[in-house]
Amino acid sequence: MDKRESMWDVYLRKGMSRRSFVKACVALTSLMGLSTDQVSRVVEAAEKKPLPVVVWIHGHECTGCDESFIRSGAPLASDLVLSQIALEYDHLLSAASGEPFEAHLEETINKYKGQYILCVEGAVCTKDNGVYCMSGGKPFIETLQHAAHNAAAVIAYGTCAVSGGIQAAKPNPTGSAGIAHFAGKTPVINVPGCPPIPEVMTGVVMHVALFGTVPPLDNEGRPKQFYGNRIHDTCYRRPFFDAGMFAEHFDDEGAKAGWCLYKLGCRGPETYNSCGNLRWFQGMSYPIQSGAPCIGCSNAHFWDEDPMTTRMPEYGPLGNVDKIGAAMAVGTAAGVAVHGAMSVVQKQKREAEGHNEE
Repeated sequence: MDKRESMWDVYLRKGMSRRSFVKACVALTSLMGLSTDQVSRVVEAAEKKPLPVVVWIHGHECTGCDESFIRSGAPLASDLVLSQIALEYDHLLSAASGEPFEAHLEETINKYKGQYILCVEGAVCTKDNGVYCMSGGKPFIETLQHAAHNAAAVIAYGTCAVSGGIQAAKPNPTGSAGIAHFAGKTPVINVPGCPPIPEVMTGVVMHVALFGTVPPLDNEGRPKQFYGNRIHDTCYRRPFFDAGMFAEHFDDEGAKAGWCLYKLGCRGPETYNSCGNLRWFQGMSYPIQSGAPCIGCSNAHFWDEDPMTTRMPEYGPLGNVDKIGAAMAVGTAAGVAVHGAMSVVQKQKREAEGHNEE
């Protein structure tokens, strides 16, 4: 087998400085959700490990996940593809096509059996032997099973690959489903979202690439560093929720003042994702910041939870949100009253001490 370059080898070949290499490693460490004491570990892996071979296949989908991926800002998708991974096959990002391209896929699978990372975008079609989604002249389900069987790990990019997405929405005429059940014994990392955040996509693939292991996952197979918190937990409108202050209509005074969008359908209290802290377009904004409620696009069946502007009936195990808001408002008012009373007592004490000193 031919010797493969490491990330550091690529930097040397391109005449790039050691400084730029280390800066890239520091950025990757942060992106992967690791602490700063792990930088040396990332540098060592980037110096020695060969660039990971990546095969990216597409099922039932709209290519939105690839479109999100190429907008990654840290690292740039171009840097990732050209300097940090060896992308051998991708319908959208590869120049080749046709029979030679499909032959190259088979050559890659055989040459790097058990070593390559398989990225999957889109659902798998199961009805009528998978004829509603063909790839390279064969049902996608066959390509998926063959590629997954020989991969080191599988990354399911987007809600379609994770749980079927819009193709699996009722009545699901094509029998579309998530890919996990078709990957055999190969570990699957679920990265839901419609589409996922670009930096989440790059962070996951680089974790597998550098460390050769699957990142810590939650009970739904999602990376904990990116899906460990609800949108609600990191939302800057959370204080308004706690105070019971909700926008009732998209054009009312509460909406204009930035109040909580829960009553307008926000799925933030039940949706796990990084939108509130990573945000989109290199931290520029995310739906709630632009005045739109979270539609829960990383949830398994969000396409069937319409209409999306209708509020959820309950907030988790705690019950009705109006009662929660009212209770929080009472608690807040009581806290303000206590604080005010204590301030008066402290003021009187200071005045008395000043009088005694005189």
